[in-house]
Amino acid sequence: MNKQFSKILVKTLIIVSPLMMLQSCSFFNKTMEKVGLGKGKSGGSSTDPLDGIRNGEVVATARKGFKQTTPSGMVLIPSGSFTMGQTDEDIMSARITLNKRITISPFYMDDTEISNHEYRMFVNSIMADSISVLGEEFIMTKLYPDTTVWKKDFTYHNGDQLTENYYNNPAFDMYPAVGVSWDAAQYFCKWRTQLYNNYRAENEQFKSPRFRLPSEAEWEWAAKGGKDGAKYPWGNPYVANGKGCYLANFKPYRGNYQKDGYQYTAPVNAFNVNDYGLYNMAGNVAEWTQDAYSESYMPITWDLNPQYDIEEEPRKVVKGGSWKDVAYFLETGTTTFEYRSATRSYIGFRCVMDRLGSVPGRE
Repeated sequence: MNKQFSKILVKTLIIVSPLMMLQSCSFFNKTMEKVGLGKGKSGGSSTDPLDGIRNGEVVATARKGFKQTTPSGMVLIPSGSFTMGQTDEDIMSARITLNKRITISPFYMDDTEISNHEYRMFVNSIMADSISVLGEEFIMTKLYPDTTVWKKDFTYHNGDQLTENYYNNPAFDMYPAVGVSWDAAQYFCKWRTQLYNNYRAENEQFKSPRFRLPSEAEWEWAAKGGKDGAKYPWGNPYVANGKGCYLANFKPYRGNYQKDGYQYTAPVNAFNVNDYGLYNMAGNVAEWTQDAYSESYMPITWDLNPQYDIEEEPRKVVKGGSWKDVAYFLETGTTTFEYRSATRSYIGFRCVMDRLGSVPGRE
């Protein structure tokens, strides 16, 4: 009896030992990944693709392990409905921002405009990784900030100091990136998305939605901070508080750029946040949006997450007003445009990301 048992034990060891060796070499794990089983690095923690079918019935439930976290430097903007468009007198008589009730889905948004230091990380990364593909000339002429905007934007203006120092000097690291075209902002969003998702894939996490520019409607909803009908991000109707302190970086009086505390741009985290936790949604620099510009925007767009994304239209919507503008352009409902290839000393941008699924406690 003992001999028979010993023979069975030896045979078992002969069969099992190679299997254990193969498993120790990750052979099984790699094979399972190839056929779509086990953990893979392309889409986060995954299981048997047919795990939801049991006993001839579909019993699939939500996949475990998914949790959309707030990206660094962003805040969650809840869903909601508001009256989009002009909130005060249409002083230009343009009649392009007629009022319209719309609904917006939740999304994440950068709490500040993209700073010089953040944009420099993008340029340096592209120069290090993609110069052989894109070419140095393309990077320096299309993606690198146009530092000459401080001279060319204004007639007979002494902008030499800013031309030489604004982008590269550490003193301006936390100031908004300017001289960046709409097309360059799109490249930044693509690079940021790839950087984020590469890290998530390496750490076996689910793929994240992409970074992108906000739509005009998303931008306006975020700027109001939940205050439907608000003239400015802080509410109505004044541009200064009870102590006479200005609430944004703009041009309060003709020629008096210093009155609000800054002659040109201010740090991206200057002034108070609105009720959604966003800095400088009025003034400092105006901001690119995803939308193409159209005089007929209101009647032709839908009332749920409207977006007028027409690639062939060279005019792109700019919102928020800047350090050089009067208060009218700071209003949440004011809409202007600039050509997609243009670079200006008063236009920057910030990114958004879609929030997937419901937002607990916010819907």
